[in-house]
Amino acid sequence: MTRLRLPAAIAHPVRLLPLTFLVLIVVGTILLLLPFARTKHGSTNFVDALFTSTSAVTITGLATVDTSAYWTPAGQGIILGLAQVGGLGIVALATVLGLFIGGRLGLRTRLVAQTDMHVVNFGEVGPLFRRVAVMMFGFQAAIAAVLTARYRQEYFDDLPTALWHGYFDAVMAFNNAGFSLNADSLTEYAGDGLIIIPICAGVFLGAVGFPVLAELFKEWRTPDRWSIHTRLTVWGSFLLLVAGAGMFLALEWTNTGTIGDQPWSHKLLSGLEASVMTRSGGLNSFDWGAASGETLSVATILMFVGGGSASMAGGIKVTTFLLLAFVILAELRGDPDVTVGNRSVNLSVIRTGLSIALISVMLVTASTLIVMLLSDFSFETVLFECASAFGTAGLSTGITTELPASAKIVLSVLMFVGRVGTITAASAFVLRRRATRYHLPEEQPIIG
Repeated sequence: MTRLRLPAAIAHPVRLLPLTFLVLIVVGTILLLLPFARTKHGSTNFVDALFTSTSAVTITGLATVDTSAYWTPAGQGIILGLAQVGGLGIVALATVLGLFIGGRLGLRTRLVAQTDMHVVNFGEVGPLFRRVAVMMFGFQAAIAAVLTARYRQEYFDDLPTALWHGYFDAVMAFNNAGFSLNADSLTEYAGDGLIIIPICAGVFLGAVGFPVLAELFKEWRTPDRWSIHTRLTVWGSFLLLVAGAGMFLALEWTNTGTIGDQPWSHKLLSGLEASVMTRSGGLNSFDWGAASGETLSVATILMFVGGGSASMAGGIKVTTFLLLAFVILAELRGDPDVTVGNRSVNLSVIRTGLSIALISVMLVTASTLIVMLLSDFSFETVLFECASAFGTAGLSTGITTELPASAKIVLSVLMFVGRVGTITAASAFVLRRRATRYHLPEEQPIIG
């Protein structure tokens, strides 16, 4: 069978990964521009279609229009499909394409999978994809069953409607995509633990990442045998979960605009939700636009950090954040090596982490400045919006719909980079890496 060959200029896996995402965004935009996707007569606004497609493919959840009112069930189905494919990632597309076209996994397909899922061994790609697909659809089915039962019991009179809402919310939760079939997201279900807790569980598991879930499935009883990546992701995720919930509750406990009027049990549930959703979930049962400036600052930091590597979450990732903390600790102690537990960290990993953090700071800062120049909103709300786009968190203070088209394009680019990854996007134009055969004389500039 004849293989499909790409031009050499774009065939490199580092370029092929973002290119595949771009193609998927274009396809989604075209589908959303079709008349049957919109509820009202007339053509769909191009920027709204592009923004929605980008937000769905990058599993962000930011929306410029009301998903429940603007899009028909067919349009909502398109958004659901884009989020599902975006969540499964380019690994799924590349693996399936390689199997169907070539009958086996080619070298380039495996390299693309390595880039997206950080797989080290070529032989792990095929089995990894099968485990990812089974795990993903298994978790979604379990969450959908719980949500459907609750929706049917308490909120919807007919089973098809309850099933559609249950499945849609389960997919969006596990994929960390913040789209909702309700105009006010989860506000209608505020305080309902049988709705909020399963959705939060889905978001948390999706943000941990498949490599960690796979390792925990085998080694959950023996934490001392976990890899550094799993240790940093698991303990870091729980640390940020507890710290985020505690700070949110402390800052918003008496704020009547958010949770001040709720019973204490509902407040605790809202605190858990706020901490989970700022990591990448994007759904909300209260108005983030009414939160205090201090709360928005904490949420911005959590969205910037994001979730685990090779997960549904965006941001610089938990492992990067904690690794840099260990770098600082080693420098303060005067240690020659950076160690995590009983393992040392390679210098190249540290350089990658520093690069990711600095590039991300520059991207969010520059985007915030540009959006402020293009709109009339305050610094803290624009920074919150840009951090949400970069971290593919999907939370908003309500200004997304009011931004001019040019600012929406800026956020679309930020969502794309946040999903593909700063290093992958930056390296897409650097195709050749070579080892130098010499070492220049060293000199130590003054630092600090």
